[in-house]
Amino acid sequence: MIRRVLRPILLSILVALQACAAASTRDHGAAPAPASPVLERIQQRGELLLGTSGNQPPLNATTKDGRIVGLEVDLARAMASAMDVKLRIITMPFSELLSAVQTGKVDMVISGMTMTPQRNMKVAFVGPYFVSGKSLLSKLETMASVSDASEINSSSMKLAALKGSTSQYFVERIIPKATLTLTEDYDEAVELVRRGKIDALIADYPFCAISVFRYPADHLVTLKTPFTFEPLGIALPAGDPLLVNWVENFLTMIEGTGVLFEITSKWFENGTWVSQLR
Repeated sequence: MIRRVLRPILLSILVALQACAAASTRDHGAAPAPASPVLERIQQRGELLLGTSGNQPPLNATTKDGRIVGLEVDLARAMASAMDVKLRIITMPFSELLSAVQTGKVDMVISGMTMTPQRNMKVAFVGPYFVSGKSLLSKLETMASVSDASEINSSSMKLAALKGSTSQYFVERIIPKATLTLTEDYDEAVELVRRGKIDALIADYPFCAISVFRYPADHLVTLKTPFTFEPLGIALPAGDPLLVNWVENFLTMIEGTGVLFEITSKWFENGTWVSQLR
């Protein structure tokens, strides 16, 4: 159903973007449109290189047979289709993603990355395509009733967060008395929770909610209302305004046509895909 809906809409988006480029050329005579180094290399390569961690379901996740799936993957695949190129996914630790887009190892990053002023000083952002917030994942039933992060700001509290994430900075700033363990990926962090090695993992709400559903035997809990407001964005190389403009227009079009809503609903309203994860 999703594919039948996406195909004609993405074709319309591609035609609209090409028409805009043609109109720009006509308006300026024979002069070509402003050069975009990243768009040019994507077209020459015939591939859009996406950077992601691959372990943040339902945004991005790895299946038992090694495929990378998720809301963000569908979003990137739709983008590649509109560019008329293939999508190639490159996974790496979350803490290495910004560096990868800065050095050109990937063309863009879509990986549950909050658009913060600090990150925006290094790369460009387009979004949000999804709004999240900080939550917690725990085996302690009492944690589900926490309404403010200051309630767990205690030296007896053992927490974990993903290295280099806004969750790390959130704990260091708001819950400084707690003992913090930093992990390279979410799989390691969830394992610490499941084994009772920490009291709670601080992470984005979607990941916590899906983890509760994914490991029912562990009786995990999360918050009903996140601690914070976290707008997630697409990270792009700095210094390429045409690429930023293209992605902005693309995101506007898929929001307006309902494609983004369809993609989001697919990953948040149907949990059948969870059984495919490794």
